[in-house]
Amino acid sequence: MTNRYEILLALNAAGKEETHKDLIERLEKTLVAEGAKVEQVQRLERREFAYPHDKLKGAYFVNFIVTADATAIAKIRTKLNLDDEVVLQNYLRKGVVKPAGKARKAAKKTVAA
Repeated sequence: MTNRYEILLALNAAGKEETHKDLIERLEKTLVAEGAKVEQVQRLERREFAYPHDKLKGAYFVNFIVTADATAIAKIRTKLNLDDEVVLQNYLRKGVVKPAGKARKAAKKTVAA
């Protein structure tokens, strides 16, 4: 079953201001390679942490809105855990993606019967 997710990533921003665009593109390709469909990419810029995390005072935050299966999200999570550039990650399931068009009408007819 396909769900909509928000994936918030905190990226290591230590002295790499010019490479954020390349890093975001690489992460987007990783999400697509694992089976997610990227709907939107929100760049939230650099923010400071309330408390230092792994000797870092801040990070560059990016929010991806994707649709994917739960198995694809599990693969993405394990792959991003191994990435040194990703400091923190948070996943939020927003809901089930409803079928569109004829498939949706057919689903309604089977439920009503």
